Amino acid sequence: MELRELIREASITEVNNTINLIKRVNRILIEEREKGKIGEKIIEGGLVHLPPLRKAIIIGDLHGDFNSLTFILGDSSFLRKVKEEKVYLVFLGDYGDRGEKSPEVYYTILTLKSIFREEVILLRGNHEGPEDLRVQPHDLPYFLREKYGERWREVYQSLRELFNYLPHSLIVEGRYLVLHGGPPENISSVQDIAYAHQKHPEKKYLEEILWSDPGEEEMSFPSPRGAGRIFGRKVTEKVLKRLGVKVLIRSHQPCQGISLSQEGKVITLFSRKGPPYYNSKAAYLEINLSEMIEKAYELEERAHIF
Repeated sequence: MELRELIREASITEVNNTINLIKRVNRILIEEREKGKIGEKIIEGGLVHLPPLRKAIIIGDLHGDFNSLTFILGDSSFLRKVKEEKVYLVFLGDYGDRGEKSPEVYYTILTLKSIFREEVILLRGNHEGPEDLRVQPHDLPYFLREKYGERWREVYQSLRELFNYLPHSLIVEGRYLVLHGGPPENISSVQDIAYAHQKHPEKKYLEEILWSDPGEEEMSFPSPRGAGRIFGRKVTEKVLKRLGVKVLIRSHQPCQGISLSQEGKVITLFSRKGPPYYNSKAAYLEINLSEMIEKAYELEERAHIF
């Protein structure tokens, strides 16, 4: 598929095509969990394990920014590289809300997932969260109604079902923990992350994965967002050590493309720009997963800021 063809399809697609696409990807995600292994990926509940092989293009929050998404796909040459190099394309969640092109963004990422099942990884963000952790304001229904008219509810319900099967975390063996918000504080094993969705809401693991933000203090405290935590350096060090990885790659917070925190243990990636966040720059990462990284400072030069 050519990028311009994909952009055109996303712009003109009708409601039946969209619903069928969502259901097709939903089946793919269910099949991945049931099989537990797709190519080099091992799927353990809501956790994807990747070996330190290949390259990865990593995209942060999009929030309906179709222009940034299409720019990244073109600038990174993903559609060419995926055939020649088998590169991974990893999304960190928050695909819709806050941007009027949310339907086009969803259509594009789901089309990519339906074609490149092994290479495309769609993580869950807090804007794809469970029913009891809804964001406010939640304007995705409005954008769907503008796009699909009276049948917008069918598209919305299909997306809500899909959200429950999106993986919420990714580990690159010996290198990275990748998720939307932050590491859950009181985990005792990797399984607590993998099955956070099953333990929700009794345990706060999924809430913290989707909603938490890094702080510069040693200790953690409640988040002003009303969900998740401001996780301190102590939590980050403990979780990364327990998982045998070096750096946390996450999104969730608006910034000028990238932001480093906690003495280089955490990198935040934001891939949309403009209102309502009013950041003038956005970014994506392109990294070689086989390369050993000790601190996120080393990833700065791999960031493509635009």
